[in-house]
Amino acid sequence: MAFINNHSSLKIIVSFIVLLSLLHFPFSSAVKGGYWFPDSGLPASNIDSTLFTHLFCAFANLNTQTNQLSVPPECSSSFPRTVRQRNPNVKVLLSIGGGSLPSSNFNNMARQASSRKTFIDSSINLALSNGYDGLDLDWEHQSTVEEMNNLGTLLNEWRATVRAKAPNLILTAALHYSPRPNPVATFPTQAINNNLDFLNVMAYDFYAPAWSPRPYLTRPHASLRDPTSTVSGSSGISAWMQAGVPANKLVLGVPFYGYAWQLSNPNQNGILAPSNGGDTSVGQGTPSYRQIRDFISQRGATVVYNSTYVTNYCYSGTTWIGYDDTQAISTKVTYARNTGLLGYFAWSLGQDQNWALSRQASQTWGSGARVTDPELEWNVLHPFSI
Repeated sequence: MAFINNHSSLKIIVSFIVLLSLLHFPFSSAVKGGYWFPDSGLPASNIDSTLFTHLFCAFANLNTQTNQLSVPPECSSSFPRTVRQRNPNVKVLLSIGGGSLPSSNFNNMARQASSRKTFIDSSINLALSNGYDGLDLDWEHQSTVEEMNNLGTLLNEWRATVRAKAPNLILTAALHYSPRPNPVATFPTQAINNNLDFLNVMAYDFYAPAWSPRPYLTRPHASLRDPTSTVSGSSGISAWMQAGVPANKLVLGVPFYGYAWQLSNPNQNGILAPSNGGDTSVGQGTPSYRQIRDFISQRGATVVYNSTYVTNYCYSGTTWIGYDDTQAISTKVTYARNTGLLGYFAWSLGQDQNWALSRQASQTWGSGARVTDPELEWNVLHPFSI
């Protein structure tokens, strides 16, 4: 009985928070986002920007000696100019950092007032001089309380400087799928609320052969739901909302790539099938959607859509690949829209095939309607709650 009462109380509290966010935080324009980087194999001139509202150029690099930023030539003023030719209304943001940049590099900058100021001034100057509409912080792999505190301080000072020098600049960040990446460290949700226009939730890379425990089992790396675990896109979104970030500041990440596993037994080929680890025969183990579609065509692979996890997978022989095809993308975007999220974003555009996933996402969002009933929103976020 106590469990039921506690659950009911939590349900009322979260529903109230959701209702407040819907009433008091006016919806911004929906985000149909996509990241692009120069080495993706897709020229900027070939980007179909009509399918997006926000495009992110990745990445500006942080100089650890000077704390200033630099951009590759492809992310200079030519990128905003190029993508606006097809869609003059698209918002273009310069993304900073990326997964390959150690968290300590950001933390060393963010722990001192002088280096924070240098970083912030450099970012704003770079955005304005190259014609960007905003800045996106891609500081990943935070794991300590100090890193979280320094992140919060950085965001507070960044927004204050933007407000003073360039009030029209959009300020966003791409962060972990959950506000609590480990039992020790929690993201500074108040600073995120106060200072970011929206938060890109990286709801992918949950599992991969390189960092999964033994014995190896095939797993989708970006499932929307997971009946065996709390590691999923919907669980992460729910956790961010329960931490106090309103739905209309959250943008759901979807991957345009997958991970390849080697089956131990070709006859056992579903989710959680025994595996010998990674299979590098397709896309060096991390194939793009384009490479996955070629694999399916060339190998006559079997394709499965699993509606419980909301994922696709395919297999041929001992090769098993978990990924998102159009079915999974459509379901995820519908979930995002119906949950009151601000939108979705994709990593990355060069991995799509003939814009199939991008077009599916854009069309799906355009045909949906947001849910404004907190009771229904709770049920969407907690499909397995009792």
